Amino acid sequence: MVFASCDRSVLVGFWLLMRMVSIMCPNFDISGTGFDLVASGYSSNRCVTSFIGFSLRNCAKGTARSIIRGYGTRKVMHRRPKIARCRGISAAQTPEALLNDPESTLDVNLKPTPSVSVSNLVEVVADDLLTLNKNLQSIVGAENPVLVSAAEQIFGAGGKRLRPALVFLVSRATTEIAGQKEITPQHQRLAEIIEMIHTASLIHDDVLDESSMRRGKATIHQLYGTRVAVLAGDFMFAQSSWYLANLENIEVIKLISQVIKDFASGEIKQASSLFDCDVKLGEYLTKSYYKTASLIASGTKGAAIFSGVDSIICEKMFEYGKNLGLSFQVVDDILDFTQSAEQLGKPAASDLAKGNLTAPAIFALEKEPKLRELIESEFVESGSLEEAIVIIKKCGGIERAQALSRGMAELAIQCLQCLPMNEFRSSLEGMVKYNLERID
Repeated sequence: MVFASCDRSVLVGFWLLMRMVSIMCPNFDISGTGFDLVASGYSSNRCVTSFIGFSLRNCAKGTARSIIRGYGTRKVMHRRPKIARCRGISAAQTPEALLNDPESTLDVNLKPTPSVSVSNLVEVVADDLLTLNKNLQSIVGAENPVLVSAAEQIFGAGGKRLRPALVFLVSRATTEIAGQKEITPQHQRLAEIIEMIHTASLIHDDVLDESSMRRGKATIHQLYGTRVAVLAGDFMFAQSSWYLANLENIEVIKLISQVIKDFASGEIKQASSLFDCDVKLGEYLTKSYYKTASLIASGTKGAAIFSGVDSIICEKMFEYGKNLGLSFQVVDDILDFTQSAEQLGKPAASDLAKGNLTAPAIFALEKEPKLRELIESEFVESGSLEEAIVIIKKCGGIERAQALSRGMAELAIQCLQCLPMNEFRSSLEGMVKYNLERID
């Protein structure tokens, strides 16, 4: 397919970045980092849909129920680690295998529990986040005032710093297992790198999506133009890669570098399937992993690696981040249909309007042929977009997407059983609950 000039700029910037990583880290093989959609090394494909005994078919039918119970904030009576026995994880399955496995079900109906707030959940790592906020501006550097100004614009646009908070929570939970009293400078730097990569991806996403608003404020390309926005994103990717290389841990370097490749793969997948009514749920989840869950999963696993804990626990932390990230993305896609532009900080139903079909639309397409007609027309007729939104809501697309997000939330909770029963694990569980409360 043919990409717009700004799309090519983003992809070229990505390629240059990967070359930079290979130069700084000679042991890192980037031979598999072309613009193919099959990951190498830390294979993304193995990560996307290895849902433990989870049937997407049953979830899609809305038959799943919940066994997530009572994972709100716990009062911690002591600090002695109590490590639960890890459950075994079944072999990774493809989306197709899961869709055709009627025996695998998850219970995903939540019982009423007290609401949680992000500020309360991250209170236990508040000092870590304060240090992060102070360091972000200095990490970006001051070589180019325009690029620094662009970075300040998006850093100052709000955001809950959820990704670095998750890194800190896993860092503190796993250092306790390792018998350490404090997190390391590597943990702190990893959280900063994760936030910088996330910020860079937002800048590029807004260019590719032609979004004019982000968190209720004008986007970088709206203020400074597409050229500066693309360069600002490339600049931050490059800076984050430099700091990543200086961590001198080849396992973490490979892990986080794969994230940057995943971002590009996700954008290519999305651009190549716009207004495609034959897109499958598994393809949607793969794209969602590339664009959202990969960064979260790699951050949580990287934190465990720096704590020096067992590889099984590191992998559990990866699975936690992956399933939480996927659940977050599904919830975001639901809110795109259920919230106003004021609540979203961007136009409502913007994904559907641009032809990006998400879980609610994919589910609704199974039941209503009229929806296919509207989407394939690319909403050229007045009122056709609004009609499509009504159909998606009436056909149960929202409810079935809710069941999907709850199923992945349960998988995330299961992965935390290897952690000590303390306030950090409690907050990690609370993050899952907070996400689901957004659609209650």
